[in-house]
Order: sequence, then structure tokens, then C-alpha cells
Amino acid sequence: MPSIPAALPPKALCRTCDTSQFAFKTTDDLDDGDGVIGQERAIEAIDFALGMDAAGYNVFAAGPRGIGKHRLVTKLVEETAQQRPTGCDWCYVYNFHDARRPDAMSLPAGSGAQFVDAMEQLVKDLSSALTSAFSSEDYRSNLQSIQDTVEQQQGQALEALRKQAEPKGITLLNTPMGYGFAPVVDGQVMQPDMFNQLPAEEKQRIEADIKALQEALKTVMQKMPALLQDVREQIRALNEETAEFAISGLIESLKSRFSEFDEIVGYLGMVHDDVTSNIELFLASQQGAEQAPGSPPAGERNTDAFFRRYQVNLIVDNTGARSAPVVYEDEPTYERLIGRIEQRAQMGALFTDFNMIRGGALHRANGGYLILDARKMLTQPQAWEGLKRALWASEIRIEPISGAMGLPSTTTLEPEPIPLNIKILIVGDGMIYHLLHANDPDFGSLFKVLADFDERVERSEGSTHHLARLTAKLAREDNLRPFDAEAVGKLIDDLARAISDAERLSTNVERLEDLMQEANFLAGRAGAGLVNAAHIDQAIDARTRRLSRVSERMQSEVTRGTVMIDTQDEVVGQINGLAVYSMGQASFGKASRITARVRVGKGDVIDIEREVAMGGPLHSKGVLILSAYLGARYAPNTPLSLSASLVFEQSYGGVDGDSASSTELYALLSALSDVPIRQNLAVTGSVNQHGEVQAIGGVNDKIEGFFDLCNERGLTGDQGVLIPESNVKHLMLHPRVVEAAKAGQFHVYPVTTIDQGIEILTGVPAGEPDADGTFPDGTISARVAARLAEFAAHRAQFGRQQNGQDA
Repeated sequence: MPSIPAALPPKALCRTCDTSQFAFKTTDDLDDGDGVIGQERAIEAIDFALGMDAAGYNVFAAGPRGIGKHRLVTKLVEETAQQRPTGCDWCYVYNFHDARRPDAMSLPAGSGAQFVDAMEQLVKDLSSALTSAFSSEDYRSNLQSIQDTVEQQQGQALEALRKQAEPKGITLLNTPMGYGFAPVVDGQVMQPDMFNQLPAEEKQRIEADIKALQEALKTVMQKMPALLQDVREQIRALNEETAEFAISGLIESLKSRFSEFDEIVGYLGMVHDDVTSNIELFLASQQGAEQAPGSPPAGERNTDAFFRRYQVNLIVDNTGARSAPVVYEDEPTYERLIGRIEQRAQMGALFTDFNMIRGGALHRANGGYLILDARKMLTQPQAWEGLKRALWASEIRIEPISGAMGLPSTTTLEPEPIPLNIKILIVGDGMIYHLLHANDPDFGSLFKVLADFDERVERSEGSTHHLARLTAKLAREDNLRPFDAEAVGKLIDDLARAISDAERLSTNVERLEDLMQEANFLAGRAGAGLVNAAHIDQAIDARTRRLSRVSERMQSEVTRGTVMIDTQDEVVGQINGLAVYSMGQASFGKASRITARVRVGKGDVIDIEREVAMGGPLHSKGVLILSAYLGARYAPNTPLSLSASLVFEQSYGGVDGDSASSTELYALLSALSDVPIRQNLAVTGSVNQHGEVQAIGGVNDKIEGFFDLCNERGLTGDQGVLIPESNVKHLMLHPRVVEAAKAGQFHVYPVTTIDQGIEILTGVPAGEPDADGTFPDGTISARVAARLAEFAAHRAQFGRQQNGQDA
């Protein structure tokens, strides 16, 4: 039979950092750490992914918040980026063949800004050169010559008609309604009254002559459009020749400057052709300049829009970059990732062109690395789908979000897609990773590398020294006061307490940094130039007080007698269980009264919490194990003729978890054996079918919760808590509990079996069966076996009576 364990020694209740191992006095004596704690597995995964050029080897960095995922990912990516070439500049230019589909152009880093400036200067130079060319005497002389020629030809034709009409007494008139013929007398146009008085033959002759002349005039006028068209063609040719002379040198000079870029040279050739074919719009844009002949009416001109076509829209500018781009997008909406096409209102309508295309994070990170926050991205409409489309297609296609969703869009542009070469690193918690992997069939193919960050690291001399250097780094980065060695030891102890494990340390850098900030503030308020251990303790106590309102309120209801919890005397079938409550940042333990009642039955152990739907599945599982344990140990060869009920008294919320299953079993054994349980003890631990007590969570909160209740009522020296022996390594109790244990006022008992626990609780040995399965007299097991045998006899007698009545 296992021996009854003694209470744990005080030193086993909390493992404190041995600061004698530190060779420094303050953190000023230390070099910087890496900014994270441990994470070798995650670092290896990220290094592997950054070195892989194959498609799909993007990274999901998974782990709880605060452990430095983003900090480490950024550091590793920036180090790798230093070994990679800089990204390209990207710009959009006007498509002279289809204005709805702007062309994308890639240039070496820094060349894009130079190209933008060169084109802006070119437009200014072209305007000046063209204005001068079209204001020159040569141009005006040639233009006048063309205009004089057409006027001369028109005048000669009309003069011939006039001479043809004069011998017939008819003249050619130029009226507001156009040209016409009329009879004359003595050099004056004949009045209608005089014409009507002429003899009929004379009138007929004049009308016939006029008709013939009008036919001749009609022939002349029909030739005029062709003549005017010929003149316009001559003027257009003159304009193009003049423009060619004015602009060819400027554009050729720019071609020479950018001769190494075939795309720019080809684009400038198209600019040359477009300028010469639209020269009238250039001239019309000059204020104070005369309108060029052949240009459209002023109402039809849109020179502002025309000149915008020669601008260059630089959407990615890597001027000054020395390495591949590393971009973190803090607000990963669809448009901030993929890019957008802006619009502006003009004359009551929406207007857009290629100059209003804006790049997104994918453009800026192209050729490098993009870091995203999983939760932020997944909460933005279409952001995740847009990112996946870009990765699958290996190109960035800018389209409005309405178009991506299949809705009608007012935007008419379809910018040329830009090739995408990028490594994506998404930072998020593990739950998001597993949900995406399980529910999105694309995820596994696009994010093949998991960088799994651990929330804890083994507590060793190496990790302790690493944490000391990290403390020094954070103190310098945040401009904090130096921390002495004792303070660093307290910070390390807090990281162990954060995960309730004396052999492990939390990797939560955010928690460490917060505590350092708070202790530094308290040190400053006290006028200290150095942060010491007392400041750390004060910061921890202040944080606990800020979060303890609910726990204190619940504790006060117990001490006032509203919630019934005994901490003295002995009671049959009643025991103090322990539970943990978590509310936001607050986590605390609370005692609960658990009672058991037994009677003759069919072997059922009724969980009242489950019956009223207040018990969770894990709690119900623990209760079902109790039936199996009782039957196998105490009634292996006979029916278990027991009906028992278990309940958490004054429980008004849900109950889940199996950490109270051993507690409930102790209550059942007490009720069956009719042996009272000490109420100055509380119990936690789960149990298996063999009666072995198993580890549970929240052991520190549970012990401290019962200790605080006992302490408030007055410590008597015999109070304590039973915990699973496998939880001893998790003990990181508050100094107030450790001090009470040192004074012999409070005890923590580690147990491995139910037999050990029931003997501590009742003071009566549990008893081991002999070869015949018989338990020693007076033991708990003997009393339980006898009570179950009595129940079986009563049940058998009742069954015979029932059968007799039926007969």
C-alpha cells in the first residue's frame, strides 16, 4: 500500500530564480538579446521558407499573442532581404491603342522617378517649342500662301460668272443668304415692280438667263468643298511638318537618354506620333495663342485630359532602396492590398484615367516580402480572396472590389496586370491556421510552411541568461531605468508563474515588457534610479489588485455566509472542491461545496449538473468514470446496487472539466463509508478508472483561492489542499502562501491515488484487498464494500418481494 505523502516543503511550492548565477549587477552590463525567447523550431521553418524559391512556400507564423512573432518574422525577413536585389519601379502609361487598358512598365529602382520628371519636362518643352514654331514668320507665310490660293481660285470662278452675266444685263450678288443673280438697269438692281412691267418675252429671256447662270454657280459651289478639303489637308501637312521640326529633337534627345530601356524608347516613339497627329490640341491649350486653322471648335476641346495622357503614373518608387522590399500592411483591406482606381466627379459624372491608378501593398512588396496580420486581413471583405487570386495567377490585377465580387462597376479601366514575385508571411494564432487548413482547400497549397511558435521554453541556465539579455535589450529600446539582478530574477519568476510551470518559462515578450514598464514607472515615482526586486513585486501586486474586484466580491460572499463553504469541522459526504474562473485578464480560484447522497439503486451515479444541462461533456465524463471505479473495486462480482447523486452546491453557472472528479469520488466514498471528511482541506485532481489521480490545470490559482479564504477566516495550522503529485512541478505559488507554509500554517499535499487522498481527508486508512478480495476491517474500503453489499441484499430482497406480488 502506498505510503501517505507528507505535505510539500516550502521550497517545493515555488521555484525562484537563483540570481547568484548572474555575473552582472544591472542590465546596463549586458549585451542585447534577440528580442524573442527560444523559438528555434519557428526560426528554422522561416529560414527554410525564405530560402525556397518554389511557388507556394509562403509562411504562416502561428502562435499566441505577445510572444514576439511579428518582431522575429520582421527581423529574419529584413536580414534575408539584405542579400536580395532591390525591387523594380513600376508605372502605368497611356495606351495609345486602347485608352481603357493602360500599359504597365517596369524600370530599375530609381529610374521611374527620373522618367516621371523627364516626361513632365518634355511636355513643358514641347508646348514652348510648338508655340514658337507656329508663331514663326515662315509658318505664317506658308499658311497665308495656302489661304491666298484658295481665295484666289474661288474669286476667279466667281469673276468668270460675273463677266458671263454682264452682257445679259444680269449681275452676281453676295447676300446674307449666299450668292445669287438679279437683272440690272443703268447699273442698278431692277426692282420687282419694274421687272413685272417688262414685256412677257423679256421676262422669259431674263429668267432663262438667270436659271442658266445659277446652274453654272451651282457647279462652281459644288467644287468648293473639295477645294476647302484640299486646303485643310495642306494646312494639316504644314502643321505636321512644323511640329515634326519642333519636337523631333526633343524626343530624340530623350530617347538617347533612356536608350538602354527599350520600353521607354518604344513609348517615346508613340508619343512622337501622337503629338504630331494631335498638334491642334497643343496649340489650343496655349493661353493667348491664336487658334490654329483646322482645329476643332473650342467647345470640343479637352486639352487638360489630352495633356494628362503624356504623364507617367509611378505606383512603385524604390529610389534609394538598398535591398529587396519588406512591407508590413497594418490595414490589409482589399484595395490596400491589390490597389485601386480612383474617380473624381466632373460635370456631374465620375471620371477616371490611368493617372488615378494607385498601387497596393503587393505592388510595393513585389520582388520582396509582405507581412500581414491574419485576423486583420480575414475580417476585411474580399481581402483574403484577392490575395489568393494574385498568388495563384502570379500577377496583380487591379480591379474594383465590386468587380471582384461580380457586381456592376462604373470604372472603365482595365490596367495591364503586373507580374508578381513575392514571399508572403502571415502572422496569426494557431486556431486561425488550423481553421484555414481545414476549411480552405487553397490554403495548404499557397502556404506550405508553418512556423509554429511555442508559448513556453524549458527553464534552464541558458534560457535564464538569454532572458536577462532580452531584458537589457527591452530596457534600452524603451528608455527604461536599468534593472538590477534581483529584479531580473523576479521578472523570470513571473514568466514561470504566467504558465504555472516551475520547469518552463513563458515566451510572452509582451507580458515581460509590460511588467518592466510598470515597475519602471513605480521606480520613477519613488525617485529611484534603478529598478529593483521591490518595484517588481509592487507592480505585480498592483496588477493583481486592478483585476481582483470580482474575486474579492465572490470571496466576501463566502466569508459573510451567503455562499456556504466550511473551513473547519468534519462532515459526511461533503467536500471542498476547487475551480478556476477566467474573466479577461483575471484568473482566480474559488472553492465550491460538493455533496453526495447514496441509496439503493441500479448502479447509477447521477450528475445533477448534467441532468439540468449545466454540466459540460468533460465533467460528465469524469462522473461516469466514478461508476466504473466503484464497480470494479468494490463490486466486481455482483451488481452495483447503488444510486448516488452528486451536486455542486450553490452553483448557478455551467460546470465543465474533469478536475473535480477525484473530489466527487472522495465525497461518494465518505457517503458510502459514513466517515466524515475534514472541511479544512480542499481537493483538486481528476481520476481514472484505476483510482490514479491525474494532473489538472490552474493548480496555483486553486490553491491560492482556498488559502485566501482560510487566511481571511484565520489560519489554524491544519488547513491545506490536496493536489495531484504530477502537478508539483507546476507550482509557482505566491510568496504569501509560501510564507504561511514555512510557518506551518498551511499545507499542500501531493497524492497519486485515491487511497492516499481519502486517508488524508478522513484520517482512516483506505485499505488494500487481500488475495480473496477482502478489505481489512475498519478501513474506508471495508466500510464501502459492506455498504454496497448491504445495498445489493436490499435490492435482491426487494426484487423477490416484487416477484411474489406479481405471482
